Order: sequence, then structure tokens, then C-alpha cells
Amino acid sequence: MTGRTAPDWLTQWEYAHRGLHGNGIPENSLEGARRAIAAGMGIECDIQRSADGSLMVFHDWDLLRLTGTEGLTEGRTALELRELRYLDSDESPATLSDLLGEVNGQAPLLIEIKSKRGYDVEHTCKLVAEALANYRGPHAVMSFDPRVSRWFRRSSTGTPYGLVMREDEHGYTQQAWQRRLAFAIARPQFLAYHIAALPNPWVAGLRAKGLPVLTWTVNSPETRARALTCTDALISEGAGLA
Repeated sequence: MTGRTAPDWLTQWEYAHRGLHGNGIPENSLEGARRAIAAGMGIECDIQRSADGSLMVFHDWDLLRLTGTEGLTEGRTALELRELRYLDSDESPATLSDLLGEVNGQAPLLIEIKSKRGYDVEHTCKLVAEALANYRGPHAVMSFDPRVSRWFRRSSTGTPYGLVMREDEHGYTQQAWQRRLAFAIARPQFLAYHIAALPNPWVAGLRAKGLPVLTWTVNSPETRARALTCTDALISEGAGLA
């Protein structure tokens, strides 16, 4: 069904969505990573490129929500982004290198590679693979863009790769044929499926055939209870944490 088998550790952890953030701790911050490690959790994070090609641990394409500063994340250099501060925090956006140095194998990393229409996501894949070349801690990459899994399947032998998928109006896979096409392109080692679309027969069938299924964002007792019945690992935050 896929090119390689996912490692066992992938489904043996619960992952803090964008790190263990909240209560003044910014999402995707180094402090959020430290808190996840202290809580015995894995870490899910987001990666996109700065204007000078650095890999930034940052979710939004726009800076406003998280920093109060107008402009695009990809429109500033890494140095310029480091000079910003998260709202109500002394922390600034970190690079992937910063995060790898902080985690240093203490917890597994799920690295979501951001993409959008017209974006050269394969260039990001190459940079991420280079950054991970000498990293020995457990890690995997994933993306809504099926080209990410395809790139890592073809070009990187040491990094597990997954497909992130949702079915609501915010995704690109609302229709069944779109989901099948994305899956065929990606041929992922695992799925990270939106909890709002679970359970469903297609995902259940893939899981029955041995494909690990993670789910996000588990953020309530109800979504947690549902996720525990139909998936293999949780990506959680807030009220969805154990």
C-alpha cells in the first residue's frame, strides 16, 4: 500500500499540537517544546520558509495573529523574524535548527511542512531533509500537500512521511475523488486526519490494512473520547489533553 512501513514509535506517543502552548506560552515556541518534553509528550510543529530561505517554526502565513505585526512570514528574513516577539511573550519565532537543538531526541517530532497554491514546497522538503540529515532523534514529516510525502518517499530514506487531510470547507479534499487522488500521489506511511471527519469507512479501511492513523486537533473531552476509539495516536491541545 505504501513505499515503507511507519516506525513503531509513531503510534506510541501523544503529540502536543504546536507544542504545549497556552497560558502565556506561544504556539510553536521553544518553551512550548520544553513543556511538552516535561509532560512526556511528543511535539507537533509547523515549518515554512523565511524570505532568505531559513526554516521557521511558525504556522500562519501572516504575522498579525501571533505577533501583532502586519506582513507575511515569508516576506521577512530569519533575522527580522527573530527580532519580533510573540504577543504577551518575550519569545520570538524559532528556526527548525533551534528546535532540533532544544529537543535533541528527548521526544519525537512531527514536522508539518506548510504549503499553498503556487508554493515551491519541494524546495522546503529539500531544506528540511538537509536539516534533519544529522539529527538522530525520532522524527517524521507530514503535510496537506501530497507532494511532500512523494518527495520524501523518493528522496529521503530516513524520514517517515505522512499525509494530513481534512474534509471541511478549509481543505482541498472535500470530495472523495480528491482524497483518493491525494492519497495516490502521497502513498504515505501514515495519515493525520481531522477529528471532525472521523470515524469514516475509508479511513477505517486503511487502518484495518495496517496504515497508522493519527488525528488532530483533539481539543475537548468529546473529541478525545472519539479519537481513542478510531485512531492510533492523538495530536492534542487545551481541553483535549489527558
